[in-house]
Amino acid sequence: MKLLFNIAWTHVSARVRQTLVGMAGVAMGVGFTIMMAGLMQGSQIDFLRQLVDTMPHITVDDERRSVPTQPAEQEYAAVQMADIANVGKRPGIKYPESVMSSLRSWIPGDVAPSVGTSAIIDHGGARIGITLTGIDPRREVQVSKLGSQMREGKLDDLSRAPNGIIVGEALAEKLGVKTGNTVLLVGGQGTRLNSTVAGLFRSGLKRVDESQIYSLAGTAQLMMGQSGVVNQLRLRLNDPMSAQKVAAQVEAQTGYRSVSWQEANADLLSTFTVRDFIVLTVMGAMLLTSSFATYNIISTITHEKRQDIAIMKSLGMREYAVRRIFIIESIIIGVVGILFGWILGYLLCYGWSKITIFNPLTGTTVPLQIYYSAMHYVVAGGISLLCCAGAAYFPARKATRVHPVDIIRGAS
Repeated sequence: MKLLFNIAWTHVSARVRQTLVGMAGVAMGVGFTIMMAGLMQGSQIDFLRQLVDTMPHITVDDERRSVPTQPAEQEYAAVQMADIANVGKRPGIKYPESVMSSLRSWIPGDVAPSVGTSAIIDHGGARIGITLTGIDPRREVQVSKLGSQMREGKLDDLSRAPNGIIVGEALAEKLGVKTGNTVLLVGGQGTRLNSTVAGLFRSGLKRVDESQIYSLAGTAQLMMGQSGVVNQLRLRLNDPMSAQKVAAQVEAQTGYRSVSWQEANADLLSTFTVRDFIVLTVMGAMLLTSSFATYNIISTITHEKRQDIAIMKSLGMREYAVRRIFIIESIIIGVVGILFGWILGYLLCYGWSKITIFNPLTGTTVPLQIYYSAMHYVVAGGISLLCCAGAAYFPARKATRVHPVDIIRGAS
């Protein structure tokens, strides 16, 4: 093995320029692949973080996924009821405090009640449909990031202002209202209520900032015309990625529909799957392209060393041993190129993380999000090394299959 390595090293070191070109090709492929992986995954994680922060990890509402079994069906097996509305006679979750106490005993997180309804906000001749969520400010901080998203005022100001509401900055700008202004809320039952803007928040998602407002639970119940009703339980987990599993367990226990944030954004998340496939395809193409540099170099070396191959085979060296020489050469080029590629990839990621981009929709300047992961380096290096070995195998295999006599005679 030492002899094969010495021969391979002699070939590589004898052609410094070609060797450096091959190493540079591998380094560029690995470096840009690491940068692309960090950039794409970083932006995806940042988007998911904003998405998860703006909504509860699990929402339990007062609906059921299927129609409950009717008493007649329980009594008689031949009876089958159809066209039954899947809604309760009275909205709301039964015994919400008992349900929450039971959930708190085992869920890895916290739970808070809320009242969700739709309404119209009327101000200055503008009428905009919004989603009104009634909350308990003391419990809300346990299940959402609303407290840290406040730009003006605090959650506790809901209790101080008359019929106080918290409005998204985008909606406030659209209506031309500021903290302390009064707006008119119109509920689905025709309820009209003058409310005071007690604060402004910004979630980072424009559709949320333009359509979501918060009030005390009592205000939302008044708009619904249902005093004392709680039609939502909102859960926040220590690990957001376990939301689907926990939601299934909550639904099995309570019977109410429990929707995880993944289910609520299934269409959006499916686009990430397509995006990941495209990114992996581009990264694979980059690594494959870089391996062509190695293929070109090994192919050139094998062509120039045909006589050496003939001599080695005449001296009794096996074909597989000759092939190993060229594979070792490609591995030397690949390993050194990968090491420089790792350095290049880190520097590119660091440089891109310092770039800021102005978002004209939000009016803010945000840095590019880069996700650093050792897995990116390992995967890019491993695939690149396999590509280098594969690029060397085929020209070496072709060269070693030619009979030594034909090579010495100059036959192709």
